[in-house]
Amino acid sequence: MDVRDLTGATALVTGAGSGIGRELARALAKRRARVAIGELDEARLREAEADLRELGCEVLARRVDVGSRSQMEAFAADVHREWGPVDLLVNNAGVGLGGAFLDTTIEDWEWITRTNLFGVVHGCHFFIPEMAKRGRPGHVVNVASAAAYAPLPAQSAYAATKFAILGLSVTMQAELRNKGIGVTAVCPGFIDTPIVERARLRGATAEPATRQRTADFYRRRNYGPERVARNTLRAVQRNRVVAPISLEAWGLYYASRFVPGLLRWVNGQLARQLATEK
Repeated sequence: MDVRDLTGATALVTGAGSGIGRELARALAKRRARVAIGELDEARLREAEADLRELGCEVLARRVDVGSRSQMEAFAADVHREWGPVDLLVNNAGVGLGGAFLDTTIEDWEWITRTNLFGVVHGCHFFIPEMAKRGRPGHVVNVASAAAYAPLPAQSAYAATKFAILGLSVTMQAELRNKGIGVTAVCPGFIDTPIVERARLRGATAEPATRQRTADFYRRRNYGPERVARNTLRAVQRNRVVAPISLEAWGLYYASRFVPGLLRWVNGQLARQLATEK
Protein backbone atom coordinates (compact mmCIF):
# COMPACT_ATOMS: atom_id res chain seq x y z
CA MET A 1 0.00 0.00 0.00
CA ASP A 2 1.33 3.41 -0.94
CA VAL A 3 1.28 5.50 2.24
CA ARG A 4 3.30 8.46 0.98
CA ASP A 5 0.12 10.42 0.27
CA LEU A 6 -3.07 9.18 1.91
CA THR A 7 -5.45 11.83 0.58
CA GLY A 8 -8.94 10.33 0.58
CA ALA A 9 -7.87 7.27 2.58
CA THR A 10 -9.38 6.15 5.88
CA ALA A 11 -7.09 4.99 8.67
CA LEU A 12 -7.96 3.63 12.09
CA VAL A 13 -5.68 3.46 15.12
CA THR A 14 -6.47 1.89 18.48
CA GLY A 15 -4.67 2.99 21.62
CA ALA A 16 -4.26 6.39 19.97
CA GLY A 17 -4.25 8.44 23.16
CA SER A 18 -0.52 8.24 23.81
CA GLY A 19 2.77 6.69 22.78
CA ILE A 20 3.11 4.83 19.50
CA GLY A 21 -0.61 5.01 18.70
CA ARG A 22 -0.78 8.76 19.06
CA GLU A 23 2.30 9.31 16.91
CA LEU A 24 0.99 6.95 14.24
CA ALA A 25 -2.30 8.85 14.16
CA ARG A 26 -0.38 12.12 13.80
CA ALA A 27 1.79 10.71 11.02
CA LEU A 28 -1.28 9.50 9.13
CA ALA A 29 -2.98 12.88 9.55
CA LYS A 30 0.08 14.63 8.15
CA ARG A 31 -0.19 12.37 5.10
CA ARG A 32 -3.76 13.62 4.63
CA ALA A 33 -5.70 10.56 5.76
CA ARG A 34 -8.89 10.91 7.73
CA VAL A 35 -8.31 9.06 10.98
CA ALA A 36 -10.59 7.12 13.32
CA ILE A 37 -9.10 6.74 16.78
CA GLY A 38 -10.03 4.50 19.67
CA GLU A 39 -8.77 4.94 23.22
CA LEU A 40 -9.88 3.70 26.63
CA ASP A 41 -8.86 6.81 28.58
CA GLU A 42 -11.36 9.60 27.88
CA ALA A 43 -8.99 12.48 28.67
CA ARG A 44 -6.22 11.13 26.45
CA LEU A 45 -8.75 10.45 23.70
CA ARG A 46 -9.93 14.06 23.67
CA GLU A 47 -6.37 15.39 23.74
CA ALA A 48 -5.46 13.23 20.75
CA GLU A 49 -8.63 14.25 18.91
CA ALA A 50 -7.88 17.96 19.42
CA ASP A 51 -4.28 17.42 18.34
CA LEU A 52 -5.36 15.78 15.09
CA ARG A 53 -7.93 18.47 14.35
CA GLU A 54 -5.22 21.11 14.76
CA LEU A 55 -3.38 19.29 11.97
CA GLY A 56 -6.43 19.77 9.75
CA CYS A 57 -7.43 16.12 9.97
CA GLU A 58 -10.98 14.79 9.77
CA VAL A 59 -11.36 12.71 12.93
CA LEU A 60 -13.77 10.16 14.33
CA ALA A 61 -12.95 9.54 18.01
CA ARG A 62 -14.51 6.92 20.25
CA ARG A 63 -13.81 5.76 23.77
CA VAL A 64 -13.40 2.02 23.40
CA ASP A 65 -12.04 -0.94 25.32
CA VAL A 66 -10.43 -3.10 22.64
CA GLY A 67 -10.83 -6.16 24.85
CA SER A 68 -14.61 -5.78 24.74
CA ARG A 69 -16.24 -7.57 21.84
CA SER A 70 -19.39 -5.45 22.01
CA GLN A 71 -17.52 -2.13 22.18
CA MET A 72 -15.29 -2.98 19.23
CA GLU A 73 -18.29 -4.17 17.23
CA ALA A 74 -20.03 -0.86 17.94
CA PHE A 75 -16.87 1.08 17.05
CA ALA A 76 -16.66 -0.71 13.71
CA ALA A 77 -20.34 -0.05 13.03
CA ASP A 78 -19.82 3.67 13.66
CA VAL A 79 -16.80 3.86 11.37
CA HIS A 80 -18.45 1.90 8.57
CA ARG A 81 -21.64 3.95 8.79
CA GLU A 82 -19.76 7.28 8.73
CA TRP A 83 -16.88 6.51 6.38
CA GLY A 84 -17.18 3.01 4.98
CA PRO A 85 -14.36 0.43 5.03
CA VAL A 86 -10.96 1.48 6.34
CA ASP A 87 -7.89 1.45 4.13
CA LEU A 88 -5.30 1.15 6.89
CA LEU A 89 -6.07 -0.64 10.15
CA VAL A 90 -3.61 -0.23 13.03
CA ASN A 91 -4.20 -2.53 16.01
CA ASN A 92 -1.91 -0.79 18.46
CA ALA A 93 -3.60 -0.80 21.88
CA GLY A 94 -1.75 -2.84 24.45
CA VAL A 95 -0.64 -3.14 28.06
CA GLY A 96 2.56 -4.26 29.75
CA LEU A 97 3.06 -6.97 32.35
CA GLY A 98 6.40 -7.84 33.90
CA GLY A 99 7.06 -10.77 36.19
CA ALA A 100 8.23 -14.36 36.24
CA PHE A 101 5.71 -17.07 35.42
CA LEU A 102 5.54 -18.20 39.05
CA ASP A 103 4.71 -14.66 40.15
CA THR A 104 1.99 -14.14 37.54
CA THR A 105 -1.62 -14.79 38.55
CA ILE A 106 -4.42 -16.17 36.42
CA GLU A 107 -6.06 -12.76 36.72
CA ASP A 108 -2.91 -11.21 35.26
CA TRP A 109 -3.05 -13.63 32.33
CA GLU A 110 -6.70 -12.85 31.68
CA TRP A 111 -6.05 -9.11 31.90
CA ILE A 112 -3.16 -9.00 29.44
CA THR A 113 -4.65 -11.53 27.02
CA ARG A 114 -7.92 -9.62 26.91
CA THR A 115 -6.22 -6.42 25.77
CA ASN A 116 -3.11 -7.49 23.91
CA LEU A 117 -4.43 -10.51 22.05
CA PHE A 118 -8.19 -10.13 21.86
CA GLY A 119 -7.80 -6.41 21.20
CA VAL A 120 -6.03 -7.36 17.96
CA VAL A 121 -8.44 -10.21 17.20
CA HIS A 122 -11.43 -7.90 17.65
CA GLY A 123 -9.88 -5.23 15.43
CA CYS A 124 -9.19 -7.75 12.69
CA HIS A 125 -12.55 -9.50 13.03
CA PHE A 126 -14.70 -6.39 12.86
CA PHE A 127 -12.79 -4.35 10.27
CA ILE A 128 -11.04 -6.68 7.82
CA PRO A 129 -14.15 -8.29 6.27
CA GLU A 130 -15.34 -4.91 4.98
CA MET A 131 -11.82 -4.16 3.72
CA ALA A 132 -11.80 -7.45 1.82
CA LYS A 133 -15.19 -6.81 0.17
CA ARG A 134 -14.37 -3.46 -1.38
CA GLY A 135 -11.80 -4.78 -3.89
CA ARG A 136 -8.98 -2.25 -3.49
CA PRO A 137 -5.60 -2.35 -1.72
CA GLY A 138 -5.42 -2.02 2.04
CA HIS A 139 -3.11 -2.82 4.91
CA VAL A 140 -3.28 -4.11 8.47
CA VAL A 141 -0.66 -3.24 11.09
CA ASN A 142 -0.59 -5.32 14.26
CA VAL A 143 1.76 -3.95 16.90
CA ALA A 144 3.66 -6.84 18.48
CA SER A 145 7.13 -6.53 20.05
CA ALA A 146 10.67 -7.82 19.76
CA ALA A 147 9.50 -10.06 22.63
CA ALA A 148 7.51 -11.92 19.96
CA TYR A 149 10.68 -13.61 18.74
CA ALA A 150 13.26 -12.90 21.48
CA PRO A 151 11.54 -12.75 24.87
CA LEU A 152 13.50 -11.96 28.01
CA PRO A 153 12.96 -13.38 31.50
CA ALA A 154 10.04 -11.86 33.42
CA GLN A 155 8.06 -11.51 30.18
CA SER A 156 6.20 -14.82 30.08
CA ALA A 157 2.66 -13.46 29.82
CA TYR A 158 3.58 -10.38 27.80
CA ALA A 159 5.69 -12.40 25.36
CA ALA A 160 2.96 -15.00 24.94
CA THR A 161 0.53 -12.35 23.71
CA LYS A 162 3.12 -10.89 21.35
CA PHE A 163 4.09 -14.34 19.99
CA ALA A 164 0.39 -14.83 19.25
CA ILE A 165 0.12 -11.49 17.43
CA LEU A 166 3.15 -12.32 15.31
CA GLY A 167 1.79 -15.76 14.42
CA LEU A 168 -1.62 -14.31 13.61
CA SER A 169 -0.08 -11.65 11.38
CA VAL A 170 2.10 -14.04 9.40
CA THR A 171 -0.87 -16.35 8.82
CA MET A 172 -3.18 -13.50 7.84
CA GLN A 173 -0.62 -12.15 5.39
CA ALA A 174 -0.72 -15.43 3.47
CA GLU A 175 -4.52 -15.55 3.54
CA LEU A 176 -5.20 -11.94 2.57
CA ARG A 177 -2.55 -11.23 -0.04
CA ASN A 178 -4.79 -12.36 -2.90
CA LYS A 179 -7.38 -9.84 -1.74
CA GLY A 180 -4.86 -7.02 -2.00
CA ILE A 181 -4.50 -6.60 1.76
CA GLY A 182 -1.03 -6.51 3.25
CA VAL A 183 -0.28 -7.38 6.87
CA THR A 184 2.64 -6.16 8.96
CA ALA A 185 3.60 -7.23 12.48
CA VAL A 186 5.50 -4.32 13.97
CA CYS A 187 8.05 -5.45 16.54
CA PRO A 188 9.50 -2.53 18.51
CA GLY A 189 12.43 -2.87 20.86
CA PHE A 190 12.99 -0.69 23.92
CA ILE A 191 10.78 2.31 23.21
CA ASP A 192 10.32 5.24 25.58
CA THR A 193 6.52 5.32 25.92
CA PRO A 194 4.06 5.51 28.83
CA ILE A 195 3.45 1.74 28.66
CA VAL A 196 6.56 1.27 30.81
CA GLU A 197 5.22 3.50 33.59
CA ARG A 198 1.73 1.98 33.42
CA ALA A 199 2.83 -1.66 33.27
CA ARG A 200 1.65 -4.13 35.88
CA LEU A 201 4.70 -5.62 37.63
CA ARG A 202 5.02 -8.76 39.74
CA GLY A 203 7.72 -10.38 41.85
CA ALA A 204 11.25 -9.00 41.59
CA THR A 205 10.27 -6.63 38.79
CA ALA A 206 7.91 -4.85 41.18
CA GLU A 207 10.69 -3.85 43.56
CA PRO A 208 10.94 -0.03 43.53
CA ALA A 209 14.65 -0.09 42.63
CA THR A 210 14.06 -2.51 39.74
CA ARG A 211 11.11 -0.52 38.45
CA GLN A 212 13.15 2.68 38.57
CA ARG A 213 16.11 1.10 36.76
CA THR A 214 13.80 -0.09 34.01
CA ALA A 215 12.19 3.33 33.59
CA ASP A 216 15.60 5.03 33.58
CA PHE A 217 16.91 2.60 30.97
CA TYR A 218 14.04 3.30 28.60
CA ARG A 219 14.52 7.04 29.02
CA ARG A 220 18.25 6.80 28.37
CA ARG A 221 17.60 4.63 25.32
CA ASN A 222 15.78 7.68 23.97
CA TYR A 223 14.02 5.93 21.09
CA GLY A 224 10.71 7.74 20.93
CA PRO A 225 7.33 6.73 19.52
CA GLU A 226 7.60 9.24 16.67
CA ARG A 227 10.50 7.19 15.25
CA VAL A 228 8.42 4.03 15.60
CA ALA A 229 5.60 5.68 13.66
CA ARG A 230 7.94 6.77 10.88
CA ASN A 231 9.53 3.33 10.56
CA THR A 232 6.16 1.59 10.76
CA LEU A 233 4.88 3.49 7.74
CA ARG A 234 8.11 2.71 5.94
CA ALA A 235 7.48 -0.99 6.63
CA VAL A 236 3.93 -0.67 5.29
CA GLN A 237 5.24 1.04 2.16
CA ARG A 238 7.62 -1.90 1.64
CA ASN A 239 4.92 -4.45 2.53
CA ARG A 240 7.08 -6.10 5.20
CA VAL A 241 5.42 -8.94 7.07
CA VAL A 242 7.71 -8.72 10.12
CA ALA A 243 9.08 -5.28 10.92
CA PRO A 244 11.60 -5.02 13.76
CA ILE A 245 11.78 -1.42 14.94
CA SER A 246 15.05 -0.12 16.49
CA LEU A 247 18.59 -1.43 16.35
CA GLU A 248 18.17 -3.86 19.25
CA ALA A 249 14.96 -5.25 17.72
CA TRP A 250 16.83 -6.03 14.51
CA GLY A 251 19.75 -7.49 16.46
CA LEU A 252 17.47 -9.75 18.48
CA TYR A 253 15.61 -10.76 15.32
CA TYR A 254 18.76 -12.00 13.61
CA ALA A 255 20.07 -13.55 16.83
CA SER A 256 16.83 -15.51 17.21
CA ARG A 257 17.27 -16.86 13.68
CA PHE A 258 20.98 -17.57 13.58
CA VAL A 259 22.28 -17.91 17.17
CA PRO A 260 19.31 -18.95 19.31
CA GLY A 261 21.60 -20.79 21.71
CA LEU A 262 23.33 -17.53 22.58
CA LEU A 263 19.99 -15.91 23.39
CA ARG A 264 19.07 -18.80 25.67
CA TRP A 265 22.40 -18.43 27.50
CA VAL A 266 21.86 -14.70 27.98
CA ASN A 267 18.32 -15.32 29.22
CA GLY A 268 19.67 -17.81 31.75
CA GLN A 269 22.06 -15.21 33.12
CA LEU A 270 19.30 -12.61 33.34
CA ALA A 271 16.94 -15.03 35.06
CA ARG A 272 19.55 -15.82 37.71
CA GLN A 273 20.11 -12.12 38.30
CA LEU A 274 16.38 -11.53 38.79
CA ALA A 275 16.21 -14.45 41.21
CA THR A 276 18.88 -12.88 43.42
CA GLU A 277 16.85 -9.64 43.61
CA LYS A 278 13.88 -11.28 45.30
